[in-house]
Amino acid sequence: MGSLRTAGTAQRLALPESSSTYLLQELKMIWDEVGQEENERERILEELEQECQEVYRRKVNSANMLRIQLHQSLAESEAEFTNLLLSLGERSFPGRPEKMNGTLKEQLNSITPALQEMQMKKEARLKQFTEVQTEVQIIASEIAGRSENEVVTVNEDDLSLKKLEEHQSELQRLKREKGDRLCKVEEYKVLICNFAKIMGMDPSNVLASVHPSLLIGANEQQKKNISDDILNKLNTMVQQLKEEKNHRLEKLHSLGKALTNLWNILDTTMEERQPYGQINIFSLTSANGMLGPGSLRLEKIQQIESEVHRLDQLKASKMKELFIKKKAEIEEICKISHMDVPYQTEMDNIMELIMSGDVDHDNLLKTMDGYIYKTKEEATSRKEIMDKVEKWITSCDEERWLEEYSRDERRYSVSRGAHRHLKRAERARIIANKIPGLVELLIEKTEIWEHGRKKIFYYDELA
Repeated sequence: MGSLRTAGTAQRLALPESSSTYLLQELKMIWDEVGQEENERERILEELEQECQEVYRRKVNSANMLRIQLHQSLAESEAEFTNLLLSLGERSFPGRPEKMNGTLKEQLNSITPALQEMQMKKEARLKQFTEVQTEVQIIASEIAGRSENEVVTVNEDDLSLKKLEEHQSELQRLKREKGDRLCKVEEYKVLICNFAKIMGMDPSNVLASVHPSLLIGANEQQKKNISDDILNKLNTMVQQLKEEKNHRLEKLHSLGKALTNLWNILDTTMEERQPYGQINIFSLTSANGMLGPGSLRLEKIQQIESEVHRLDQLKASKMKELFIKKKAEIEEICKISHMDVPYQTEMDNIMELIMSGDVDHDNLLKTMDGYIYKTKEEATSRKEIMDKVEKWITSCDEERWLEEYSRDERRYSVSRGAHRHLKRAERARIIANKIPGLVELLIEKTEIWEHGRKKIFYYDELA
């Protein structure tokens, strides 16, 4: 019975390997030789059967886990492949098998190369996106005037060529805008440098006052600041320098004109003019018509301004002398013609203007020469009357002299020649007879003069 059990047990084990059957037979032989009890033999065979089952179970479980893992890996690979296609914006991939045939390992091995290629393609595309978006971010920061760049985050869910082209188009637009802004910055810098050099300023200091990055020779690693704020500041600086240049130029022209007039008025020698000869507008400009470097230096303008002020003071003194001379000429004419000095109020006002420095040399000469001309003209118009007056005065004086002389002669020389007294008496009578006619003629001429001039004829302030 025990042998049957043993044989049945051996059959249930059904070891596929011939080595297992051989070992059971060898074990039975040993038990027979030893005399192993049947119960013990059954127990041992049951243990062997259980141990074999455990081994088979572990192997089955292991194989099942492998199958599950392969299914999961295959599913994950297919899902990843699909996601990569969607992310890269592609409908299909030529390297992917259309149908999945064969074992799980064969299926996984068939999709793995295509998956790896897609992963490499994604990495390359991701690198492109990162490079383009990083450059976009850098230029955008420069345009916005931000000192720090934001962290670039690539949306890996959309790595399609269409999206990449959008970023590349944005990058090209920003590059063009950056180029335009850089050109504008350079234009402003050139204008600022030119204005600064003309006015004797240091261009570096002017540019640094706008922004340090504008300095020539700035660190190449330093970001280009091309923001709207910088462009506005540069434009404002250009306008300020332009206004200052025009102001200085106008002032220099005015000073140059004033200095030239003063030189002509004061008969300044060429040697004295030499230090200031360059203020001529044609000397200020270079061969191409542009203002030369340092031609509008503040120090030069101040130097010329000081010279004009000095010559103005000298001119005031000279003009005062000239005015006094002209006035004396008018007074002499009036004295000779027994006239009142005309334009007294006007000449007093001119003297006040001279003392204040607010009178033009040419106008002064013109005005005083006009007064002299009018005074001479009036003196000429009075000449005929004055001649009659002088003749009348002479006759009256002569008549009085003859009368006095006759009285003296009669008083001291009664016995002297009577005929001499008679002649003098006759002469006095003739002169006396002429005087009424002279008076009437003088009155007539005076009335004609007063009617024509529409004013009273005065003789030494007497009408």
